[in-house]
Amino acid sequence: MTNVNYKNDAVRVIDAVEAGGVAIVPLDVAYAITGNSEEAMRRIFAAKNRSFEKPSGMLSNWQLFNDIQVCGERERAVVDCIINKHNLPMSTVAPFRADHPLFADVAPFVIANSSKAGSIDMLLNAGELHEELVSQAKERGMPLFGSSANTSLQGSKYRLQDIELPVRDSADIALDHGTSKYANNEGRSSSIIDLRDFKTIRIGVNFERIAEILLDEFSIDLIGNGMAGDRAAMG
Repeated sequence: MTNVNYKNDAVRVIDAVEAGGVAIVPLDVAYAITGNSEEAMRRIFAAKNRSFEKPSGMLSNWQLFNDIQVCGERERAVVDCIINKHNLPMSTVAPFRADHPLFADVAPFVIANSSKAGSIDMLLNAGELHEELVSQAKERGMPLFGSSANTSLQGSKYRLQDIELPVRDSADIALDHGTSKYANNEGRSSSIIDLRDFKTIRIGVNFERIAEILLDEFSIDLIGNGMAGDRAAMG
């Protein structure tokens, strides 16, 4: 979409979220719904009809991944290769530093429902607006948590007008940037990979290409490693 002021749009979103609100934002992988406060997260789960057994994810970037997620050098090299060298989006699951200063003012309810068994799901490299949102939120000391903007289990949405009305109505601000870059007929969002064992939590956009890269450059067989258990659906 042309003539989009990502910086100004991000300011509007961060202002709303900082005030305790909910925002729907267009990302390359799909439209997402995000918040930070306990009230906002409860509204998101209710609007999506989402079980609290399925935690939210966190919008992130390369710097926050390095600062917060705990993994080895090989795993870090894999993520660097996918999001920086090949410029593809992905979500990573790994243990995290819950004592990181960015989480200092986050309500325990929010942390509990944005993590699972000591791990957190981070969405990486999901477009210009995504990068601007994460950068501005980090500057304000306020992480952004959320998931795909759709009714739970109904598939990701790639246009604002396709998002179910209860989900749209739950948002204090909703940005319309047209169709998401990776719109697809399967309703896929980001591919989610567990860095602890390189099992796939969710097959998403570019999964086949990611699997090819990991096999060629790291001898990691994503397909052979199989699927991990049910997890977050951050888009």
